[in-house]
Amino acid sequence: MAEETQKPEAAAAPAPVEEVVVEKPVSQKELPPAPVPEPETPEKPAKEESVVEEVVPEPEKPKPVEEEKIAQSASFKEESNVVGELPDPQKKALDELKQLIQEALNKHEFTAPPPPPPAKEEEKEKEKAAEEKKEEEKVAAEEPKAEEPPKTEEPKAEEKPEEAAKSEPEKPVEATPEIETKEEEKVAAPAAEASETVVVAEVVEKVSVVDEDGAKTVEAIEETIVASKTEPAEPEAPAKEAEVTPAEETKEAEVPPPPPEEVFIWGIPLLGDEKSDTILLKFLRARDFKVKDAFTMIKNTVRWRKDFGIDALLEEDLGNELEKVVFMHGFDKECHPVCYNVFGEFQKKELYQNTFSDDEKRTKFLRWRIQFLEKSIRKLDFSPSGICTIVQVNDLKNSPGPGKRELRIATNQALHLLQDNYPEFVAKQVFINVPWWYLAFNRMISPFLTQRTKSKFVFAGPSKSAETLFKYIAPEQVPVQYGGLSREGEQEFTTADPVTEVTVKPATKHAIEFPFTETGILSWELRVLGWDVSYGAEFIPSAEGSYTVIVSKTRKVAPADEPVICDTFKVGEPGKVVLTIDNQSSKKKKLLYRSKTKPSSE
Repeated sequence: MAEETQKPEAAAAPAPVEEVVVEKPVSQKELPPAPVPEPETPEKPAKEESVVEEVVPEPEKPKPVEEEKIAQSASFKEESNVVGELPDPQKKALDELKQLIQEALNKHEFTAPPPPPPAKEEEKEKEKAAEEKKEEEKVAAEEPKAEEPPKTEEPKAEEKPEEAAKSEPEKPVEATPEIETKEEEKVAAPAAEASETVVVAEVVEKVSVVDEDGAKTVEAIEETIVASKTEPAEPEAPAKEAEVTPAEETKEAEVPPPPPEEVFIWGIPLLGDEKSDTILLKFLRARDFKVKDAFTMIKNTVRWRKDFGIDALLEEDLGNELEKVVFMHGFDKECHPVCYNVFGEFQKKELYQNTFSDDEKRTKFLRWRIQFLEKSIRKLDFSPSGICTIVQVNDLKNSPGPGKRELRIATNQALHLLQDNYPEFVAKQVFINVPWWYLAFNRMISPFLTQRTKSKFVFAGPSKSAETLFKYIAPEQVPVQYGGLSREGEQEFTTADPVTEVTVKPATKHAIEFPFTETGILSWELRVLGWDVSYGAEFIPSAEGSYTVIVSKTRKVAPADEPVICDTFKVGEPGKVVLTIDNQSSKKKKLLYRSKTKPSSE
């Protein structure tokens, strides 16, 4: 698939076009097949006209073909979380990951943050500081040397007043400073001032002896200096401390190690619960069962959740201004909860400004989005055979275009957090009311997506959105605004009442009959996607000679009229209620209806 999409992208999307489109919808990722929406793209910005010319002309003819490709590409099937059903390599990877996590729990690696890797500049600064310390130590060691010579020179001058006139008394005098410097280098090691003064006194005595008999050499003087150096080595306090440390070490060895720490994610421990395997498998699948990568991802997620304050976030009141932007509604045909993301709501200037105008508001939006996701995840069943993923429906109708920089920044931030910390929580990504610019973006990013990711994506233009949803979500579970029959508030029907789907061919009539043998009250709901048909209802008694009762006069229903027709009729005798749909258009129509009968109170 990736190779197929690379060629048309290179031909149809030049560099300047890519820049405009790629910047916009980073919040979502898509699959290369392009179900082109209606070619109606009026009032587009001048900068975007080049994209329209290159993207729209090709797909007009193969519209149905491309839409079929989209449906076929959505072939992702969730893997089992039952350990016994996993392939052997995956079982092995799971066991290895558990071992790594157990070792980390024993060492408390999850709660103890790792030391941050020092930056290059910081390392240089540390090296400079170390060099400066070394220089200071050298200077400190040299300072006493500079002070000692004057002490030794003064007594020399006093001890040699009578011999100063001799012809060659200078040689021993010259030797003494050299001896003194050597002696000072050796004496500098003991940092006690008392020892230094003793050495100086001994040196002076030896020098006087040399002057008197001239028999002793420099080596003899050095021997005396060595002896003087050994004298100050009396302090043995450190030795006493060394005698104490072994006892302390034995006491410390007797203290038992702390118990392993407990770490929870979404209320589930990382180890020790049957639901733990489900959590670990999510991270493994997100990293293609590379154990070390999955382990690193888990550690990073645990630290991020702590730093972000997830537990406290769940209790925060962040308002309900965005309840129409993201909301949960119903379940799909496989019992996954469905989350709707309505980007068109951000066309409202006030809401947009209140959500994205500055960093503080964008941060609040991000926290609200994470809070919403956390609350939704807590309702999932992480047992091995439970439902632990969500279906995402992304409504792109009237979605802000590539020019909304603030929205792009916020969605980028949210996308990175979701990718890094919420692995494998999406069972299906359904994009409806897809605009032209999103299709262009999809074609460019498709080669960079894995086949696993692309297999979760389904796209539909405005005319096919409802029918596409019905492939995955039953009509009774789909909100009215998206073509279904599910409405908020107290209604006659609920999501527990199944809906019947019928296709009405062009230029034909379709009749729905509800027979009655006893008296009762019939209630029904009915809608035709796109309407533009005639509708009527009547009651036909079974008894001969009885008159037909007009329940609802035949009338033409336009697309702008009420989306759902709800009606009731009290049946007083055996017969049938007949609903008639007359489709005189040139297009087939999708008819949805359901009914229920209650016994008459009379």
